[in-house]
Amino acid sequence: MNRTVATDRATTAREPGAPQADAAGSRDTPPPSDRPEPRTPPAPRTRSARLGAWAELLRLPALFTVPGDALAGAAAAGARPGPRTLLAIGSSLCLYEAGMALNDWADRAEDAAERPHRPLPSGRIRPAAALTAAGVLTGAGLALAAGAGRPALALAAPLAATVWAYDLRLKHTPAGPAAMAAARGLDLLLGAAATGGGTRAALPSAALLGSHTLAVTAVSRRETTGGSVLAPLAALATTGALTGLVARRRTRLPAGRRAAAAPGLSGSTPAPTVTDALAAALGAAYAATAARPYFHAALNPSPPLTQRAVGGGIRATIPLQAALAARSGAGATSLLVAALAPAGRRFAKRSAMRKVSIT
Repeated sequence: MNRTVATDRATTAREPGAPQADAAGSRDTPPPSDRPEPRTPPAPRTRSARLGAWAELLRLPALFTVPGDALAGAAAAGARPGPRTLLAIGSSLCLYEAGMALNDWADRAEDAAERPHRPLPSGRIRPAAALTAAGVLTGAGLALAAGAGRPALALAAPLAATVWAYDLRLKHTPAGPAAMAAARGLDLLLGAAATGGGTRAALPSAALLGSHTLAVTAVSRRETTGGSVLAPLAALATTGALTGLVARRRTRLPAGRRAAAAPGLSGSTPAPTVTDALAAALGAAYAATAARPYFHAALNPSPPLTQRAVGGGIRATIPLQAALAARSGAGATSLLVAALAPAGRRFAKRSAMRKVSIT
C-alpha cells in the first residue's frame, strides 16, 4: 500500500504542469519573480582605458597635421623657424585639441544617435570633463601665443574665437566650412607672425591651405549619411587646382630668400632650383593622397567611402603644407614637415590608436 502511494506520487510529480523538485529534491521551485535580477556592477576602468578614451576624444593621430601650419607660415614669411615658432606650434596644438574636445561636447546628443561608440555618449568621459578640457586647452594656447609675442597673440585670439564659434554655432550652417578654412589659414599666419616675418607674404599660402580645408570640411558634413556626389567632386577639382598652384614656381620669393635664389640680379623671377622640383614632387604626393578617395566617394557616396575621403583629405594636409614650404624656397623646412606624415601613420597604427577616429 505504501509503495503504491509513493509510486503514484512520483508519477504525478513528473506529469506536465506538476511542480518540479529543486536540485536538492526537498522543495518546489518558487515561481519566477517580476523583479529584475540584480546586475553585477561593471569593473572599474583601467588607466589605459581612460587614456585610450581621451586619445579618441582628442584625435591624437590628427595632431601630426598641425605643426606644418606654423612651419609653412614661417617659410612663406621668409623667416627661419626658431623658439617662437615652437611656441606657435604649441599654441596651435592646444587650440586644435580644444576644438576636438569642444566638438564632441557640442555634438554629444547627435553622437548618441549616430556615433554611440564615441567617448561621451558611451560614458567613458563625462561631458563636463570634455568642456573643462576645452577651456583649459584654449587658455594654454593663448598663453603660449602670448609668449611668442603680441603679433602672434593678435592672431591666436581670433583663431580661438573661430574654433569656438564653429563648434558651438557655425558647424551645421552654410558658414561652417568657411569657418574651418579660416581657422587653418589663421593658424598658418600665426606661425608667420610668431617667427617674426610679415603675415602679408604668407597670405597666399594661407589661402591655398584654407581652400583645401574648405573642401575637406564640405565632404565631412555628409560622412555619417553619405549621398553627396557634389562635395567629393568639388574636393577633387580643388585638389587638382591646388596641385597645379603649389607646383608652379613663385614669381616672387620672400625677401629673406630672394637674394639667395638669384644672386646679383635685381629681377623678381628666380631661377629654377631644387626646391621647385621638391615642391612639384610634394604636390604630386598631395594629389595622390587626396584624389583617389575623393574619386571613390564621388562614384559611390556611401558613408564608409565618404569617411575614407575625409580621412584622405586630412592626411593630405601634411604633403600640402610641405609643398607650400618648398614653394617658398624652404627646402629643409619642407622635408621636416613631410616627415610628419609617416610618423603620423606609424602612431595611428599602434594598437592603442587603431580605434581612434581622425574626424
